[in-house]
Amino acid sequence: MVPCGSGFSREEPNTDFNPNHHKAAAMRPARALIDLQALRHNYRLARELTGAKALAVIKADAYGHGAVRCALALEAEADGFAVACIEEALELRAAGIKAPVLLLEGFFEASELALIAEHDLWCVVHSLWQLEAIEKTQLHKPLTIWLKLDSGMHRVGLHPKDYHEAYQRLLASGKVARIVLMSHFARADELDADATAQQIAVFEAARQGLAAECSLRNSPGVLGWPQAPSDWVRPGLMLYGATPFEVAQAEAERLQPVMTLQSRVLSVRELPAGEPVGYGAKFVSPRPTRVGVVAMGYADGYPRQAPNGTPVLVAGKRTQLIGRVSMDMLSIDLTDVPEATVGSPVELWGKHVLASEVAAQAGTIPYQIFCNLKRVPRDYIGE
Repeated sequence: MVPCGSGFSREEPNTDFNPNHHKAAAMRPARALIDLQALRHNYRLARELTGAKALAVIKADAYGHGAVRCALALEAEADGFAVACIEEALELRAAGIKAPVLLLEGFFEASELALIAEHDLWCVVHSLWQLEAIEKTQLHKPLTIWLKLDSGMHRVGLHPKDYHEAYQRLLASGKVARIVLMSHFARADELDADATAQQIAVFEAARQGLAAECSLRNSPGVLGWPQAPSDWVRPGLMLYGATPFEVAQAEAERLQPVMTLQSRVLSVRELPAGEPVGYGAKFVSPRPTRVGVVAMGYADGYPRQAPNGTPVLVAGKRTQLIGRVSMDMLSIDLTDVPEATVGSPVELWGKHVLASEVAAQAGTIPYQIFCNLKRVPRDYIGE
């Protein structure tokens, strides 16, 4: 970490040996500004909407926002965290995070169980082989297990016919101190779909007679499915201020974007009508056009497939992308932003251009564009 003169801290991107990497990161204007106060707001909203305990999902490096920094920002109030795998959990423990950490994918080899117990991690069990591994492994302390039911997504999870028996076997093993019952929604982001209600019904039937807390609601479940039972909720995307829905939704409107992807204009030129811009001539100026070039490209994680017309903000005004996104640069239309010049600030997504807008234009989802972020340094505010 190195201090920055503007009052926030900078986390350098992962890099191989480069004696000038501090200087390079300071010079190129592309960066991701991470608002930790907005992160806390979104976590509190999940708690407010549900009245449940909440595991902050910070897998995949907190969806590109920086897992350790996000965990430290939430640690004083979070009920715990959720990650994909043990490598991500151990990174948090190495950083001093002592709160519960759930392994959403469980373990991949029985040998991991000793580490899970040693570091007091919580673990999803979604397959019978995992149950058998727990029964056979000697552990120095009992585990907290989240027993996952396949209620209809058909990715991982125990079949409903096996659920009761698996629960009883875990208790009988003497290796488990606590069990939370869970499942995962496949279509909760589709507010008019029947699939979620069907999954709730499957889950309710499968857990009859089992005296344990439960967890069903992910981000779209928190925001859009208040009828889904959950003693624990698992906010992920919503933590980072992006809506999981393709349509307007009242509770999602209350989210605050956490990441602002920023850069600056590095070149401006005037083109007459009929001139191509960028690789492949995917944009041809329909009128005399003032073109700005921005230090941002697909090597930074900006989606290459973003088409002409994708919104950007420059000098505080909305305009649009023109031409094909290249590795390190992209072009924007400055014709109607005469005040913009070399050095003008650009927001690629953030509080004024929502990540969901950019993702929709690019034919993808905000989850992916956050997770694709690379090379640009992350700067943190709202400590």
